[in-house]
Amino acid sequence: MKVLTLPGIGNSGPEHWQSRWEQLNNNYIRVNQLSWDNPNCSEWVESLEESVRSAGPSTILVAHSLACLLVAHWAVKTNLQIKAALLVAVPNPKNPIFPTQAAGFEPLPIQRLPFKSIIVASTNDPYGGISYAEECASIWGSDLVNIGEAGHINSSSGLGAWPEGHKLLQKLQTA
Repeated sequence: MKVLTLPGIGNSGPEHWQSRWEQLNNNYIRVNQLSWDNPNCSEWVESLEESVRSAGPSTILVAHSLACLLVAHWAVKTNLQIKAALLVAVPNPKNPIFPTQAAGFEPLPIQRLPFKSIIVASTNDPYGGISYAEECASIWGSDLVNIGEAGHINSSSGLGAWPEGHKLLQKLQTA
C-alpha cells in the first residue's frame, strides 16, 4: 500500500509532520507540484492524477491545507480509484486570509467523495476552523476528528511527528 503525501501551498518543510512521516516510512511518497508558491488547481490535479496512476488503487492520500481542496477537485474529475484520504486542516477559500495566489480552487466541489475519508480540524485554525470542517465533512461524507486548539496543524503547531495523526492514517489503512 502506498501513501501519497500532499503538502499545501509553499510545500511542507523538514519540521512538518508530513516530512517526518516520509522520513520514517519508505512507502510514503510526496506528490511534487509545478509551483508550490503559485498553486494552480488544474496543474495540481494533473500531478495528483499522474501520481495516483503510478501508485495504484490501494493508495491513501494524506493532504494538508490547500491540498485538501486539491483532493476534492481531483475526486470529481478522475476515473482512478484510491483506498482513502486523510484531509488535515481544510482551508476555506472564502476566508479573507486565503492565499490570493492560489488559483482555481473555488468553487468548492460539493459531491460526496468516492472513498473513505477523515477530516482533521482544529478549533483555532485561522484558515478554516471547525465549523468549515464540519460543513466539508457533511458535504464530502467524511468522518470528522476535532483535535482541539492546534492552529493550522502544521510545523508551527508543535506536533512534531504527530503520532495521533499517524494513528488516524493507520485506521484508514485497516478500514
